[in-house]
Amino acid sequence: MAHVGHHPAESVEPLAAGWRDTQALKSLELIRACGLRADDPVIDVSGGSPLLICSLLDAGFRKLTVMNASFEVLEALREGGLKGDARVALIAGDVPGFHSAHRYALWHDRGVFHLLRHAEERRQYVESAQEALRPEGYLVIATAGPAGPRQCGGLPVRRYEVATLAEELGGEFELAEHALAVHESADGELHQYLHCRFRKRAPHLVS
Repeated sequence: MAHVGHHPAESVEPLAAGWRDTQALKSLELIRACGLRADDPVIDVSGGSPLLICSLLDAGFRKLTVMNASFEVLEALREGGLKGDARVALIAGDVPGFHSAHRYALWHDRGVFHLLRHAEERRQYVESAQEALRPEGYLVIATAGPAGPRQCGGLPVRRYEVATLAEELGGEFELAEHALAVHESADGELHQYLHCRFRKRAPHLVS
């Protein structure tokens, strides 16, 4: 299993506990396992969860980028307390075809990839993630599991097993860990999700 060691003098504080959002809890658990420094740049391409963002800020991260296709969602985040926070950059856009001027230590996605129904969209997504991540950076991603929901927010989703998700992401990403978890939706329904942590391979290790 690939793993980056912690740096005690500069590592972030333990991630905040007690969230009621169990999906965010799982994301935070996987992020903690990456052993990132407080000044490592992080991008959340599924931006819209203030709980996740605030937890990362509370943990000490100070170079966060939050991406969402909806200007309304981003404005709600600004009005919710992120306006003027120099630790957080908010950008509007779609993930497929995204070209970043920065290189990130972590790419987090909680529910964007499984909405991509077309192979070309998924190919563009993977290229964007590969381009945005540093060598040996991490990709933490959640999708509908093999017995998961067929829709999310009224939109159809693709369900994934760990092998099919790894195949979609391609040879540049090495699986570090994965888990299936059942989460309760706002309306009380139980849904299975697949949570994975991948590490981008060093260039000389990509076949």
